[in-house]
Amino acid sequence: MYSIVNTATIYGIDSKLISVEADISEGMPIFEMVGYLSSEVKEAKERVRAALKNAGYALPIKRITINLSPASIRKTGAGFDLPIAVAILSAIGIIECEKLPSICLCGEIGLDGKIQPINGVLSMAIEAKKNNFEILIVPKGNLLEARLVTGIKSIGVENISDVIELMNEGIFEEKELETGFDVKPSQEEYDFAMINGQQALRRACEVAISGMHNMLMVGPPGAGKSMIAKCIPSILPKMDDKEQLELSKIYSVCGMFDERKGLIQARPFRSPHHTVSAQGLVGGGHNPHPGEISLAHRGVLFLDELTEFNKSTLEILRQPLEDKQVNISRAAGSFTFPADFVLVAAMNPCSCGYYPDLNRCHCTRLSIQRYLSKISQPLLDRIDICVEAPTLNFAQISMKQKNESSYDIRKRVIACHEIQKKRYADYDFKFNSQIPSGLIDKFCILTDEQIQYMEAMYEKYSLTARTYHKVLRVARTIADMDLSENICLEHLQEALCYRGLDKRYWEEGI
Repeated sequence: MYSIVNTATIYGIDSKLISVEADISEGMPIFEMVGYLSSEVKEAKERVRAALKNAGYALPIKRITINLSPASIRKTGAGFDLPIAVAILSAIGIIECEKLPSICLCGEIGLDGKIQPINGVLSMAIEAKKNNFEILIVPKGNLLEARLVTGIKSIGVENISDVIELMNEGIFEEKELETGFDVKPSQEEYDFAMINGQQALRRACEVAISGMHNMLMVGPPGAGKSMIAKCIPSILPKMDDKEQLELSKIYSVCGMFDERKGLIQARPFRSPHHTVSAQGLVGGGHNPHPGEISLAHRGVLFLDELTEFNKSTLEILRQPLEDKQVNISRAAGSFTFPADFVLVAAMNPCSCGYYPDLNRCHCTRLSIQRYLSKISQPLLDRIDICVEAPTLNFAQISMKQKNESSYDIRKRVIACHEIQKKRYADYDFKFNSQIPSGLIDKFCILTDEQIQYMEAMYEKYSLTARTYHKVLRVARTIADMDLSENICLEHLQEALCYRGLDKRYWEEGI
């Protein structure tokens, strides 16, 4: 007696189809499972055995062999319980369903036969639709999530008895859900209207988001760096449907997806603590999973107290900042996680936080050097904008005038993004920060006078080829904000101001 059932397993943030084969034959009574299985999948035989017994279906006293193929893919998670149970029931003739080849199943089974929700159903639904399955059977707790994918019929089940009845009847109808998505109008908790003073910093934030540039804020404690960083998502344009689905898939795989709210609509803002490990930041593990940089995909990754992070952890960010993705290789295979985020970092200029104010800073030159050396020059080269956050005086803090809101800033940002999308419509990038070095001369055209000016600044600021190109990319963004077709001298000067700060601290401080 033989049967085959289709399911899927999480592979990175995507899914791969898995065939669950059941063979029941004469021989020594044994329940054997093969197919490159993790420990939680191997334990499925005990869960399935007990669940079927408690549901009134005893396993035959025969040799039961379960194979999960292809054997080259490591199987992880508890989502194989339901397809294994259905494969066995089909092999012994309890389930007879002509549509079984067109059905994909997944779900964890409790010892009492109840089917429990699992992570990554959204990714599995996308894969099932891609492979032209007609029906997807999932735990009822995952039904809202599965129905986010249209074009495939999603059925929710509560226990193994429901599955048997559903299969034997052969009637697969999507029932209306008692409750729909709990979608509430999004309200920004942080808004630039709350920020008093810091006009230069507000301007830098707008430039950064207009061209999707990485930014570093340097200033004393209490200057408002963290609060301004939390306001940045409020000026980002809203995500389109493709971006929402892409981000929701990542959160679904990580078990952080709230299906009651539908697809994730708000741009992510991730702020990991400085004790985060390299694996927690970029992802990894024996069965690789996304890290904080992937959870910040299409949004903002905020690293507060940058110098307190482990230096080796920060250095791992260099490749994802350039490639907008992270590649992880393990024995189980090679995985690519998306990491297209805006890096916003904040730090104090020294250990006490008040350098270069020598009236308040009592750090020695050696301690300042040791403090600033925690941030390497190659990492600084990947940050387009460095800006100072000065201490606010009482008049600035207590002023009553109305500040410009995030809504008004966002309108300008959207207009700037539209200019870039039209300009780069024929290329595989969308923003000024992503202009390849080989196309800098095409999109950042300078006059002879501007070239002479930049040559002088190149020597003055000891720029590298990478930082020089970043200055031009930022200048291109500032020109777009001014609705200027060409880069002007004032645009280059402002862009250079955003590179001068890091030289001031990292050279004068040392």
